[in-house]
Amino acid sequence: MKLLRATAIAAVLLAAGTACGKSEAEQQADCQKAITETSTEKNKPEACESLSQDDYEVLLMDWVLKNGMSKDGEDTADWLDDGSINGSLDD
Repeated sequence: MKLLRATAIAAVLLAAGTACGKSEAEQQADCQKAITETSTEKNKPEACESLSQDDYEVLLMDWVLKNGMSKDGEDTADWLDDGSINGSLDD
């Protein structure tokens, strides 16, 4: 009886997880829509929280390149270049 109950619970959880979960591509699309000029390396939109930091930074840089760079965007690109904000992109 315990085995049957455990199997039933596992089946329900598995079904719920696959039915409600979003694919990686859907999560990335949601993140892309949520990125704005206020998004930074440390100021991630909530829709991007499920992505790895590397995946988020790729989407952030894509947004920056498509929308022009604000001062924060320039700092983000500079930080992504070598891990610090030091004007390394100005050279």
